[in-house]
Amino acid sequence: MILRRWLSLALILLCAVGVQAQDTVPVTVERHPRATTPLHCSGRFVTYDLDHVTTVPGGDDVRQFEANGSGLAINDLDNDGDLDVVLANHAGANTILWNEGDFQFRTERLGQGMSRAVNIVDIDGDGWNDLFFTRIASAPNYWRNLGDGTFEQEILSYIAEPLYSTSWADLDDDGDLDLVGGTYDAELLNALGPDFLLTGRGGVYYYENDEGIFRPQRLAPEAQALALILADTNDDGRLDIIVGNDFAVRDYIWLNTADGWVADDYFENTTYSTMSYDFADVNNDGTTEFFSTDMKPYATDDETTEAWQPLMDDMMDDPHPIGDPQVMANVLQVTGTEGFLNRAAGWGIDATGWSWSSKFGDLDQDGFVDLYVVNGFIEQTMFAHLPDHELVEENQAFRNRNGQGFLVMPEWDLASTYSGRAMSMADLDGDGDLDIVVNNLRGPAQLFENQLCSGRSLQVDLHWPESANPSAIGSLVTLVTDMGDLQRTIRSSSGYLSGDPSRLHFGYPASTNLLALKIIWPDGGQSEIELTGHEALLTISR
Repeated sequence: MILRRWLSLALILLCAVGVQAQDTVPVTVERHPRATTPLHCSGRFVTYDLDHVTTVPGGDDVRQFEANGSGLAINDLDNDGDLDVVLANHAGANTILWNEGDFQFRTERLGQGMSRAVNIVDIDGDGWNDLFFTRIASAPNYWRNLGDGTFEQEILSYIAEPLYSTSWADLDDDGDLDLVGGTYDAELLNALGPDFLLTGRGGVYYYENDEGIFRPQRLAPEAQALALILADTNDDGRLDIIVGNDFAVRDYIWLNTADGWVADDYFENTTYSTMSYDFADVNNDGTTEFFSTDMKPYATDDETTEAWQPLMDDMMDDPHPIGDPQVMANVLQVTGTEGFLNRAAGWGIDATGWSWSSKFGDLDQDGFVDLYVVNGFIEQTMFAHLPDHELVEENQAFRNRNGQGFLVMPEWDLASTYSGRAMSMADLDGDGDLDIVVNNLRGPAQLFENQLCSGRSLQVDLHWPESANPSAIGSLVTLVTDMGDLQRTIRSSSGYLSGDPSRLHFGYPASTNLLALKIIWPDGGQSEIELTGHEALLTISR
């Protein structure tokens, strides 16, 4: 492990010298003035129900994998500068909530449901973000954005597998967006029967985009892929693949090397039943931490123990083999002197309930990313002993204590007891701070308006109109300040079945001086913009 880290660092230094010498790229910058002070500063989040309910075919009777719910994504679909919301559904129709400003949304139902993950990305590189839904037991759906407020369903060649979790980025450095997807074999076996095992369609796939033809490469023959992210795990400037597997299947990691994809047991510990993955620089030291969620109750009272007992008994019947690196708790991978070490317990975030989507974001704008986790479960057999077959839990919000750990924040009023599944963060009302959207199961989706009114923010939109990756997915952006450097990566998805906006958000204390913005584009080119004021939004075009 030590040798590998030193080799990676040496490669970074060599690459950095080459990029700085050869690949500085010019940009144009559109500076938007600071938004007006928010009208409502209650010091908490305010909850709104949205016009969408994820339902299942059995109505109130939620059976087995119907309990997994459906995803959501946030991004700009009509290029008006406001971020729109797309919510997937199971039994009902998928929903587009067109953002008309000031938390006013126009509802449009889009096609059939039977959907899991949602990605909002510009797949064909025409400047308009498209929609991509994975399906319960069939190939994904691609809805091409026609640019006039309508979408047309089309086929993406050779993407025929029944994928569950997906993510997009330019992984082969040819300028366009490639796809990585994983199947959830337990559900497919249930839906399609034992013949599914003979089809050779399960597993993890890398689809190389060759001028619109997606050429598949099967990386693993099987998967229980509830979560999938693309992130640079070894600081070599390439995005790697991390797949979070359910049902005690070890998580997968493939390193993106010059010789192709190389499987690697990179993490010392992983979650036992991985539900979600996210990544961020949680202590602002320039390295990336990775967080995955599992099922572990956050309370230890008698009522909680009784509610969880059937699950705990079931897990105890499936003992771990000797040397199993998987733990039945959340895992926070923090870089140590000899690789990644699990620091979830010491940082106070190892137990957050039956946890689904979890994401980092600077909710209080103090310069350190906070953490929000949605949870709960409904299933008619496992929780037959509970009212409505539902394990009711509070979503968990944590404030980052200046990179020294996390503190649970009940005063933020984010402890919804709806059964949350997918979740993403974005500034939906244009006041600069991060709001939160959750797609619940068997209840209305929720919007949490951020009324903390603390700190300041800078948001960044990257545009690369001459490329087939117009939103520059995969870019690493660093905000240089007198309190330290803050890093963000543009990604298409993270958490659980949840698509992320391509607009980046940096929070910081009001007294902070902003010095510069540094960009490493997906092709390795670099740009630097001097900052002299406190703009709300920078639109940077290459």
